[in-house]
Amino acid sequence: MERNIVLVKHVHVSAYKIPTQTFEADGTLDWDHTILVYVEISGGGKTGIGYSYASYATAILIKEMLSERITGMNVFDIPSIGYQMIHAIRNQGRDGISSMAISAIDTALWDLKAKLLDISLVKLLGSLKEKVAVYGSGGFTNYSDQQLEDQVKLWQSFGMNKIKIKIGRNAIEDESRILKLQKYYGGKTEIFVDANGAYLKKEALYYSKRFAELGVVWFEEPVSSDDIDSLKYITEKVPPPINITAGEYGYNLFYFNRMLKERAVDILQIDASRCGGFSEMIKAINLAETYNIPVSTHCAPSLHLHVACATNIIHMEYFFDHYKIEKELFDGAITPVNGYLKPDYSRPGIGLELKKKDAEKFLYR
Repeated sequence: MERNIVLVKHVHVSAYKIPTQTFEADGTLDWDHTILVYVEISGGGKTGIGYSYASYATAILIKEMLSERITGMNVFDIPSIGYQMIHAIRNQGRDGISSMAISAIDTALWDLKAKLLDISLVKLLGSLKEKVAVYGSGGFTNYSDQQLEDQVKLWQSFGMNKIKIKIGRNAIEDESRILKLQKYYGGKTEIFVDANGAYLKKEALYYSKRFAELGVVWFEEPVSSDDIDSLKYITEKVPPPINITAGEYGYNLFYFNRMLKERAVDILQIDASRCGGFSEMIKAINLAETYNIPVSTHCAPSLHLHVACATNIIHMEYFFDHYKIEKELFDGAITPVNGYLKPDYSRPGIGLELKKKDAEKFLYR
């Protein structure tokens, strides 16, 4: 078999429903579990893995609409496979579940390609930097002071000096929690806040001015990220040192292009588990560079690590729920050292393998 002709032999998808450590809430939603949609693609004697944090419907779509479509295609022709998947979901719509399904498959294909070449993904893509900064993310709106302090201590143990908390339920409590973060860190941290679209336009602008006085430097989704006009309005008027950020719900390049073209954000967020996988993520990063707008990754830190080190990503989100899942259920998950993640170059692909025996109890049936 020639090295550049390896056919997709089998696509297997499974889903795992994993309880959160405690009940959690942000500015607009609450939850008690996370669903991991996990894909394995075999070919050439190797198996690539990819995943998305999505609904169970994503797994069904992969199984019923995409797996047979890509079976028999050349693993190395990832762009061709991508277009086949986009055509397959035409009548379902490109965003949401469809894009997350494509994302899981695309990341698995890149993992498989690197494994077939017996190199890490970052070396396949070409390394730009050896490590990437991460910021601690969690601080849910329903957390008690003790829970918030305990989580801050966890991030401090990893050497992180950037912390993000959820806001948007109660403005007075939000200000109090921001001040507590300053206290826990002795004023030596960069504070990020995420409203998850909880505010209307003028509310968000009002709170951004108060947050700036409290030293906040990152205000994520002050309004719905679909409301590009309001995002642009706030970005133009928000006082320093705050940066307005959004993009985690970008499912295609058209969305990112509009957000960038309108200068609706100061920093763009991209999530490979939603936007179409590593293939579309890299395109979006390059697109942002043409606008001179920095990019940060959203959630799924272990999934994003190699691409982040191969591109000009400024930092990655180290989200509490995903940190716990990846640490407990994946061999090869990296723990931050002095606030940075560094890939293990000795492990081919993205360097992760699911601990299936440990994950079995969470299998979504």
